[in-house]
Amino acid sequence: MLEDESADIEKVSARGKLAYKVVKITSHLPEIGPANQNGELRKIKTEHEKKWVCPQGYKLRKHRMKNFTMDVLEKLGDVEVFGEEAGAAQSAAEDEGPGYILQLHGGGYYGTFNNTYRDMAVCYSIVSGGMVVISPDYRVAPVNPYPAALEDAFEAYKWIMKKIDKREKESGKRLKLIVAGDSAGGGLSLALTLYLKENNLRLPDGIITMSAWTDLTKSGASYDDNYKTDPLFGGSRETLVYKEGYYAGSDPKDPHISPCFADYTGFPKMLMQVGEYEMLLSDSQRVYVKAIEAGATCRLHIYPGMFHEFQMGIGLYPEAGMAWREIREWIGKLE
Repeated sequence: MLEDESADIEKVSARGKLAYKVVKITSHLPEIGPANQNGELRKIKTEHEKKWVCPQGYKLRKHRMKNFTMDVLEKLGDVEVFGEEAGAAQSAAEDEGPGYILQLHGGGYYGTFNNTYRDMAVCYSIVSGGMVVISPDYRVAPVNPYPAALEDAFEAYKWIMKKIDKREKESGKRLKLIVAGDSAGGGLSLALTLYLKENNLRLPDGIITMSAWTDLTKSGASYDDNYKTDPLFGGSRETLVYKEGYYAGSDPKDPHISPCFADYTGFPKMLMQVGEYEMLLSDSQRVYVKAIEAGATCRLHIYPGMFHEFQMGIGLYPEAGMAWREIREWIGKLE
């Protein structure tokens, strides 16, 4: 839920502790644990998931690009979802939100887009006051290794920019553009922004990452320090983290593959969220340090006791709601 929770942000809630235990147990069950850790269970669930029902007051349409499709989620009015009104959105016309969010999904560059990310698109719309949320189902490995995902993310970004350019010329007002992603999508968000900077193109106004995967060399300290505490990827070398098919012979130190090696000079404002017990913890920490050293504005929040992509548990434990409220606050202050 997005309504206020009474739990102290510096403490782990009872429900948060329970969620951690549930994730750890299910990720290590002999029957489904390995499939959950290596992405196969997600693939099966995605293939058999039910048709997603768009919430009342929203419109979902699909847009076909050359190599992939995109979900376009638009808010049509002030509606209540997850117990929270989105608020600032006013228009019921197509593409008339107060800005755009490009959501790049996670999945280790192996998992495709699914209903979980349609739910997250609604959350992003709520906390942003009704921004249009674009979610590309970008190409993934092993059939389409690097740079396919980056190419598709760039094509989606260009599509959004055409919309923005048209609306800004008509209104004379600048529209917000945010790139957001979780896990591999978080790394892809940073890689995309790096590519835009290198090509002197308009950058997004802000970047949001959740449990960003930015180090495919797995050289960060937390890959060892949290090997036993990470409830999802810990305790095994047969997880998505250790698959190498995405970069398929390319150098994993390439900053477009592992953005922890990028130069963050000139980057837009960033909000990075990560769980204390993640093997990917240092992926966010290293980016944060480099961003600050480069003069960029970056906020890193390490959530005590939390695990990979804990924000998906909204309504189940307070920490997820806290994370989304932090995103709402951050977007509200973004200029």
